[in-house]
Amino acid sequence: MTTSSKSSEIAKTLLDIKAIFLRPDDMFTWASGIKSPIYCDNRITLSYPQARTLIKSAFVEIIKSKYPNAEYIAGVATAGIPHATLIADALGLPMVYVRSSSKEHGRSNQIEGSIPAGSKAVVIEDLISTGGSSIGAVKALQESGVEVLGMVAIFTYGLKKAQENFSQAGISLDTLSDYNTLIEIALENKRISPDQLEILEDWQKNL
Repeated sequence: MTTSSKSSEIAKTLLDIKAIFLRPDDMFTWASGIKSPIYCDNRITLSYPQARTLIKSAFVEIIKSKYPNAEYIAGVATAGIPHATLIADALGLPMVYVRSSSKEHGRSNQIEGSIPAGSKAVVIEDLISTGGSSIGAVKALQESGVEVLGMVAIFTYGLKKAQENFSQAGISLDTLSDYNTLIEIALENKRISPDQLEILEDWQKNL
């Protein structure tokens, strides 16, 4: 997995604009029921032009470096769509997006936009937790005949389950920043104490 050269800068930005909250002493509850010391909502980045531009440039850097043959940009609905739009515009490439499931009306599309079979695409995601829904989007593209070169996401919690899922699916994953970088930056900037760092490290290892 490649991590952006801007990883530390992006981690600090996500903390500064409160796209990410760290609360090791009063954990959040995810929709899955998992107790977590971190909560991430990267949709907030869209409200901050400087953060949005930083993230866009980091995406473009990775795609140009690792996936120079990309012909399409595909966003994962819903949070990946705006970033995919910005990236496709910056690269001058066509864009589509992938729903979690087919619509129940109209043409029953799961993939919105036009992408011919055989096209080479990079998939854009905002956040990787266990990777299940992200991998589902990749499989939908593959089943329609698209060659998925890889996925690039803004942030990953770095969970073992996600690593296993992407490995089993044979999907290359790159991220702009990650959990380990984030908690290091949080400690450096006195957002957390050394004791809280230990809680944060243990949570990731034991989940």
